[in-house]
Amino acid sequence: MTRILTPKPLVALIGAVSLAAVAACSSDEGEDGTIEITWLTSSDEQTSEMAAALIEEFEATHSGIVVNHDTRPSGDDGVNVVKTRLATGEMAEVFTYNSGSLLQALNPDATLVDLSEEAWIDNLTEDFRSVVSTESGVYGTPFGTSLAGGIVYSQPVYDELGLEVPQSWDAFMANNEQIAAAGYVPIIQTYADPWTSQLFVLGDFANVHAQDSEWAQEYTAHSRFYAEEPALAGFRHLQEAYEAGYFNVDFPSATFEDGAMMVADGTGAHYPILTTVLDTITANSPDAVEDLRFMAIPADSAQHTSATIWQPDATYVAATAEGEERAAALQLLTFLNSSDACDIVNETGAPSGPYANSCELPDDVTPLLQDVQAYVDEGNTAPALEFLSPIKGPNLANITVEVGSGIRSAEEAAANYDRDVENQARQLDLDGW
Repeated sequence: MTRILTPKPLVALIGAVSLAAVAACSSDEGEDGTIEITWLTSSDEQTSEMAAALIEEFEATHSGIVVNHDTRPSGDDGVNVVKTRLATGEMAEVFTYNSGSLLQALNPDATLVDLSEEAWIDNLTEDFRSVVSTESGVYGTPFGTSLAGGIVYSQPVYDELGLEVPQSWDAFMANNEQIAAAGYVPIIQTYADPWTSQLFVLGDFANVHAQDSEWAQEYTAHSRFYAEEPALAGFRHLQEAYEAGYFNVDFPSATFEDGAMMVADGTGAHYPILTTVLDTITANSPDAVEDLRFMAIPADSAQHTSATIWQPDATYVAATAEGEERAAALQLLTFLNSSDACDIVNETGAPSGPYANSCELPDDVTPLLQDVQAYVDEGNTAPALEFLSPIKGPNLANITVEVGSGIRSAEEAAANYDRDVENQARQLDLDGW
């Protein structure tokens, strides 16, 4: 009998998934027409729960197909597993992995099945298609939801002061002036968790893309730089916000959880952060969830203000899957784009942003996520830079902490970051470096 390849803690979770079908897999397996494939995902709890529920429903509606669930570690170890199995021809028929620049490192034209002729392909957002495609094909379908990087803000503070959502940086800073005069913290910063200091830069990328759609490609080719506009704006805005005195006084020691609490209770008006902050707020301040909204980080010019979206992982079919196994794998991907699968994803994991396919957010989704969905519906988004370029220096968080603490100017910090990425680019053997 072929075992379901999942860690022991997940056995109870999966329970009766395919029990009857798996029991049928014996020495005469295949004589009854049963087709068996494997789906490899990361081993984190939410992904595993979601995959288990999807497999159960898929097998219930696709008799004759058994899907075994295998897992890999997260992080670099998981990346190595995927690369090794693809290189040795031992990859599962279906696997879930990063979209964007990490996908390109897998040589998808040679290792993956082109999905561009599948019926569901036209339902993918343009942003998502761009991060699972090459000039030769489209290779993935989204797994889960996207998330956005921008500014989570307190609607009660905005209502009290009669403020409107700013479309430009100057309008944003004018709002901050009124917020400070009313006794609230205009901008929450939480440098005890340095990664949170990066949002004014990383969340600004859609604004850069709106001004120069070739920026990511040219940055990868070493022809665009953070020390030059329009990318310098993210660093410059961080410096301006610090110099205006708009941060909470304890910003050097405040944690991410502190920032989530401040925006939830309205002591702070704006928190530049990823929309995954909703998970923390839901857990710690559930009554405040309906009071929170989302805005894109304003660009210098309102016409360029766009939301930066971190795209979801994707599910792929390995090129080594052939014949009936490939056909079954493609049926599984078709199912992942069905309304039944959408319902399961909504039920098993709280969305952190919009879907990248035909799935819709639940009717009772929070106002914050409705705001993000509006940017997507308007086509006023771009993928985060890490999905379009493999280059990200290891010291960006430390560099943005320096700018946000008045230690270093925006121009000097941006130049330092341009130098910070050089070693990584050379290790990747990129042209132009």
